[in-house]
Amino acid sequence: MSFFQNILSSVMKGTRRLNRFGSKSFGKLHKDINKAVDSVMSTTGEVSTQVYAEHLLNLIEGLDDNGLNKFLNNLLIKYDIDTKMLLKNAKTYSSEKTQKNYQEIRNSSEPRWIELFRRLNSTSNGTYKLVQLRERIRSLNNDELKIFDYGLLNLFKYWFNPSFLVLEKIDWETPANILEKIIEYEAVHEINSWDDLRARLAPEDRQCFAFFHPLIPNDPLIFVEVALCVGIPKSIQKIIKIDREEIDIEEANTAIFYSISNCHNGLLGISFGNFLIKKVAKNLKRELPELNQFLTLSPLPGFMKWMEEYAPITFERCSEKNCSDDELMKKAIKFLTESDRKDGMPNDPVGRFHVGNGASLERINLNADLSEKGLLQSYGVMANYLYDLNVVEENHETFFKNKIVPVSNEIQTLKKKL
Repeated sequence: MSFFQNILSSVMKGTRRLNRFGSKSFGKLHKDINKAVDSVMSTTGEVSTQVYAEHLLNLIEGLDDNGLNKFLNNLLIKYDIDTKMLLKNAKTYSSEKTQKNYQEIRNSSEPRWIELFRRLNSTSNGTYKLVQLRERIRSLNNDELKIFDYGLLNLFKYWFNPSFLVLEKIDWETPANILEKIIEYEAVHEINSWDDLRARLAPEDRQCFAFFHPLIPNDPLIFVEVALCVGIPKSIQKIIKIDREEIDIEEANTAIFYSISNCHNGLLGISFGNFLIKKVAKNLKRELPELNQFLTLSPLPGFMKWMEEYAPITFERCSEKNCSDDELMKKAIKFLTESDRKDGMPNDPVGRFHVGNGASLERINLNADLSEKGLLQSYGVMANYLYDLNVVEENHETFFKNKIVPVSNEIQTLKKKL
């Protein structure tokens, strides 16, 4: 990342110089946000565009929710698709398919506010601010403005292409500002203290990896926590326990991906996790050839709710020990391998991710997460998904053809037995 940071540092310094220079040399920086938009869209010079765009981003950041609603509605009025021009260009293109006519119809079919976002992205911190803007737009819950959510998502799919991302190892020596973000963004197993974080990052048999974007070098996009083990642990408590005996990583034969967290709601809809897990697994295998198993220890966030609706088994019934282990296991297998959804995809969102990523359901563990959160969402049940690096791509293709969850012999035997 230092390579990218050096480049970006030069770019940002240059942009700051341009801003100081530009505020005096490129005309008025309007306080009226709609006039500021016009300045960005009407200028043709690269330097002046950056100056006006930086100013506009600052104005957008300062808007409250009502102001943001008004701003976006004004964009729809003034910078949306010109449907009359589009129809005219479509008619012309249908009769004469030339390069010029193709370009005309392509330009007229795209809202002009898309070009505005492209220009805003050209500033030193524009990418990050647009991610924050999409997050704010989503929080407004305004159906009329969902078009902006969709438009930004499509742009982000290009700007956050996996080939642009940088994989970095996060450890106890990582700068504190990034470690603070790991604590903040952890979405699966809460990090309650710096001692808790140290237990997950400092020992050699506990590792963490994150994807960064070169334009957002100090803020992870997604990260995964990994436990290097001998055999497959059956509970999360053994993995995240602060006081435990560390193992020699040369003796480890299993890598457990026990937590994966997306860091920005503004990037929802972009799949980083599938690339992250596979890349980390391949890197670990290269560094530690004795590793021969790559599995998750995954929560079942909707299991208890599903049981209450479809089974039915209530949390109170389980709490009163009126639900046998066999009954709970039977319901868990049904929940994870059969579908009550119209699209035929697995009920469990975590399962949908891993199976769609080419993993197979290896094992179901009872009493695996006895935290308050674990008991409430799944009565402590967790699942291991196996990433067999030799067949993940084949599994991925097969699953999307037949929607059948691949399972281990152990799960198949339990399913018949129970």
